[in-house]
This record gives sequence, C-alpha cells and structure tokens, in this order.
Amino acid sequence: MQSSGWIFALSLAAVLAGNTAAAAAAAHETTERNCSAHPPFLPSTTVNTTLQLQELRRSMNLQNISAYIIPSSDAHLSEYIAPRDARMAFMTGFTGSAGTAVVTQTKAALWTDSRYWVQAERQMDCNWELEKDVSISSVADWLIAEFPQGGQIGFDPFLFSIKRKEDYSINLASSTLVLKSITTNLVDQVWKERPAVPNDNVTRLPDRIIQRSWQMNVEHIRNQMKANPYRPTALLLSALDETAWLFNLRGNDIPYNPFFYSYTLLTLDEIWLYLHTNRVTEDLKTYLNVSCNETLCVQLKNYDRVLNDLRVYVAKPEVKVWIGTEYTSYALYEIIEEQGKLVTSSYSPVLTTKAVKDETEQQNLRDAHVRDAVAVIQLLMWLEKVVPEGKQTELTAADYVNKCRSKQKDSRGPSFATISASGPNAALSHYSPTAETSRRLTVDEMYLVDSGGQYLDGTTDITRTVHWGDPTAMQREAFTRVLMGNIDISRTVFPSDTRGINMEMLGRRALWELGLNYGHGTGHGIGNYFGVHEWPVGFQSNNIPFRAGMFTSIEPGYYKENDFGIRIEDIAVTVPAKTKYGHNYLTFETVSLVPYDRKLIDVSLLNTEQLLWLNKYYETIRMLVGPELDKQGHHEEKTWMLKHTEPFLISTSSAAAFVRSSSLTIIAVTIVQLLNIF
Repeated sequence: MQSSGWIFALSLAAVLAGNTAAAAAAAHETTERNCSAHPPFLPSTTVNTTLQLQELRRSMNLQNISAYIIPSSDAHLSEYIAPRDARMAFMTGFTGSAGTAVVTQTKAALWTDSRYWVQAERQMDCNWELEKDVSISSVADWLIAEFPQGGQIGFDPFLFSIKRKEDYSINLASSTLVLKSITTNLVDQVWKERPAVPNDNVTRLPDRIIQRSWQMNVEHIRNQMKANPYRPTALLLSALDETAWLFNLRGNDIPYNPFFYSYTLLTLDEIWLYLHTNRVTEDLKTYLNVSCNETLCVQLKNYDRVLNDLRVYVAKPEVKVWIGTEYTSYALYEIIEEQGKLVTSSYSPVLTTKAVKDETEQQNLRDAHVRDAVAVIQLLMWLEKVVPEGKQTELTAADYVNKCRSKQKDSRGPSFATISASGPNAALSHYSPTAETSRRLTVDEMYLVDSGGQYLDGTTDITRTVHWGDPTAMQREAFTRVLMGNIDISRTVFPSDTRGINMEMLGRRALWELGLNYGHGTGHGIGNYFGVHEWPVGFQSNNIPFRAGMFTSIEPGYYKENDFGIRIEDIAVTVPAKTKYGHNYLTFETVSLVPYDRKLIDVSLLNTEQLLWLNKYYETIRMLVGPELDKQGHHEEKTWMLKHTEPFLISTSSAAAFVRSSSLTIIAVTIVQLLNIF
C-alpha cells in the first residue's frame, strides 16, 4: 500500500467544527472555492475558520510571536494520527494527511502537495492561502518575506522532528527571524471541543500468539544498551509501536493502528512506562509487575509527566540517554541535548529488533495472510459476477472487502482506508474513494484495489489490478511488465545484509525497457497486528539492510494519467536461500496468496524463470488457501481460485525470452553485489 490520500473523509473538517450540515453536503459538493468573486464563492464543504483564527491570534499576542507553525504530525511523529491530534484540520478545514499551516496576525497559509490541491480548494475558506509546495524552504521564504525586520516564529516542539527543527533553523539562518519553542500547544488552547483520549483499556496480546514475553524483550534491549560503545544508561522510546512491542500491549487510540499514547524510559535497572494510567486494569498491573521493586517491574507514570521526569533524569551526573532520531520529537531531544547526555542512532534498538520476526511471529503473519486471501478472493469473485450489472461503485467494493475481512477469525478491522479505484481514479496512486469521487465500476475500465486487514496475529496489505472486459494491448503489456518487476524482486537471491535500495531497480527494469516508470516506493515493512507501514524495513535509502525473518511489501506499479493505474503488491518474508556454493544468502517468499488477473498477463513477455516462479506461487495458493476455503465452506470461491491458478504452459518463445534476458539479470545481480560492497 502507498499512503492513502484522503485519510479522513471530506466531512471530518465539518465535524471538527461542529457543522453537521456541511458534513452532509460534503457527499455531493463538486465545486471549488472562488475567493476572487464578489462575493466570494464557497462550496458547502468549506469550514468557517474565522473564530479559531481570531482566538489563536490572541494567544500568539500573549506569547509575543509573529507567526505560528502548525504541522500535520502528532507528538510521536506517527504516520496516522488520532482525531484529537488533527490540529491542522481544525484550524484550516483541510483534512489531508500531509501539510503545514502558518498563521500570522494578518494572514494564514497552507502548504501541501499536488495530491491535495483540489481537496484543499474544496475545504478551506477564504481566510487561507494555498501554497502549492511542501518544502520547508518554501515556508521559510514566505516567513522571511512577511517579516523582513525579524520576529519570533512559534512552534510546538512536540510536533517537530529533530530534522524538521534543524531544517527550519538552516532555512531561516539568513534572516533575523528566531524560532521560539512553546511546549503548550496554542491550537489546543482554542480548540474547545477537542476530542478526548479514548477511554478504552489498554490490552495485552494473548499468550497463544507470543513467543517472547515482555520481560524477555526488556532483557534483550538492555543487552543492546550494554553493548553500545557509548554506554547509555537509559533508552527513551517515543514511537507508539516501540512501547507497544516492548510490553506486548495494544490499544485503540489511532485509526487503523492498534497503538496507545505512551513513552518508555528504560534504564538498566528501572522501567518507567508513561501512559494514561486510568486505562490500566488491575489484571494489567499484575501482568506488568507494577507492585514490585525489582529490575523487571514497571513503574506506571502519567503520560504528561514524561517531559519533567526526563529533565530530572538528565540532570543527574553520569547518565546518558539513547534515542532513535527518526521518531523522537524535538521537545524531548532538546532537553537531553542541552545537558550533553545524548546517544543517538537513526532507529532505536527496539525498531531494529522488532523488524526481525521470531518464529511465532512469522507463522502468525503467514496464517493471517491465508485468512486474508479468503476475503480478497471473495471480493474478486463477487466483482467478476456483479460488475457487468452496472450497479457497483468504488465505495461498494471497498465496503464489501471490509465486510469479508470482518468475518475472518481474529479480525480487528482494516489496516488502512481501502484504495478502491477504477479508470482514471486508479491513475492517482494515493486515491481513496469518497461519496463525491466514487466511480461506477464497468467492464470497460481497469480496477485497482489496495486493501488490508488487522488481525490479532498479523497485519495484511495487498493490491490487485483487474479488468473485466477487453484490455488494450498497452494495458496488458504494462500490467505484465509490472508483474515481471514484482517477480524479479521476489525471486532474487542476495547476500544477507543487502540494502533494499540496492535491489529496488529490479522492480523497475522491465518497465524501464519501455520508457515507463512509477513515482512511489517499491516496498515497506509490515507488522504483527501493528502499523501497515512498519519502519525501518523496505527498499528506500533510509531502510536497514535485509536479514532473515523480515517482512516487506513488494509493489511496483504503473500509472497512465487520466486513464488507468496498475499496482501489484504482495507481502514477502526474507528466508535463507539454497545456493550451490555460498552461505548466508537470502531470498523472498511471498505470503500474500491471491492470484493475478490472467486476462492481463501477456505470457509471451515472461521468461522461463518468471513462469516457473508464477506456477510455483499458484501451486502454493492452492495448497494453503484451498483447505481454508473448504474449512469455511466457500466452495464456489474455491472453484474460482482453482480456475485462476491453473499453471501456465512454458513455451519455446518463453525460453527464448529467458535467454535474451539472462545477460541483463546477471548484470543486475552484479550491480546489487557491488553496491553492497560499497
């Protein structure tokens, strides 16, 4: 899955402002604002932000600041945020998942990328300017132009990453503007009806799906602290999945993500867990050994105390705090850094340890994907039957697959907002349907569905692209080239500790040969009942090297503007590879188990090795998903699956294609090996 575009529905901004009439109208509004008209035209999807801007400006006066920066992040730098952290949406009316708002005494501006320009014009009133950029340098240039004589620019350091703060400082260095850290968020002060923290209890994972107890996790991380040459005395965990993993706990604070608001300060002999303590049951206190005083006893602290407690801790002599810089807010970083007590790495030892799944976690994820395949097969078979009737839409298809997943064992809901896209909508790689954008599904257009589920034992994410009519030659060729890229990565053999960026080109090579490409990443990590995008695994330059037991998506694609989109996404696990001479080599084993659309595959383009891989994959689907379909009584779906997983014949033309591509394959593998060396 690539990050969904409209994470919140268009009506969220209206709900945040208490305007239910605007929320209802959002489903039908198609026009954009026109602030140059007399009087200005505003569609019913816009939110009146005059009052919140007036109140925010009064708070800014009290702080003696010229401007206030409002990012779209939360205090844990999460990809998905809770409604109570949607400060940018409350202030602007714009509910996209990425952006930066800036308010001065006379102006208000929003920066966002091209995915959201139309959405912003439909949701923001004329109090706001839209800046079609996302760079910090653009925001800084705007501020410098507004305040050439200097001034103070306020920001909440909890919502800034370390890098974001450094980038602002660098880009404002040529001016006399000064950044002012204000730990009390000014938007929260004026947001009278800000959603509360959910009152659901924090829960523990059942023993049946756990191999490592939380005590084992703590001891393992403490051993890494002791092995660190800089000798940290404490480890600060800020990302929500870090604390959840350490204690085998889950919550319900973030949409689609089973997390709860938390921090952990782990020392060599103490454990401080910061959360909303009223949500911890007596049974959970017993589970965490709260009442004892040993090194494996958890001291529960109120969530809001982390800043003060950290300040007290770093004031002690001879202490050092280890942080992962990617997910630690500037608010916490600046306290440790000021005292010179800092030990850093890009990712904490919890994130790098969590990336390698133990045997139980691996089996759990495999099992979850078998059940998930049943739901996706149900969807594809149903669509094949009903789309010709002309009554189904992108939204009804998304609802159907969500309902299918909800009936599977241990289902805990979707893992993200389903991307259900037909025709030109599928050409928008981050599109998700809304009531106003949903298209009717027809046999004349390609259809892309990117969806996933949360299960008690695993998280899933899979994309399939299909056509129910007669695809064009170009569509078939593009689809097949995307499939070739997926297979080429999936079947590659590489040394352990190879970086994903060094083999990412294999997913693009078949497309490059036609002068085609795609503009998103090729894969991301995934968790065990965790985030659907789990860092730091994947194929980007800032991902960690692959080791056995890591799970990643493999998802090349192609998008023809205003016409169609293709993505083929599978989840795969790294497993030891059998080689003739070498040792410590890995390959990928695909755990997503849904067949590809045969109508879109041009077999003549596939070489022998690709066809052999495809036939083996289909054999695996039959072997693993077939019995599950029988078990659940889905006999029609099994017949459909068997039809769509019939083996492909390997022709002489395929063998010839294999010979032609062999030299290119050797070159590609050689490049991967050379890049690993350097």
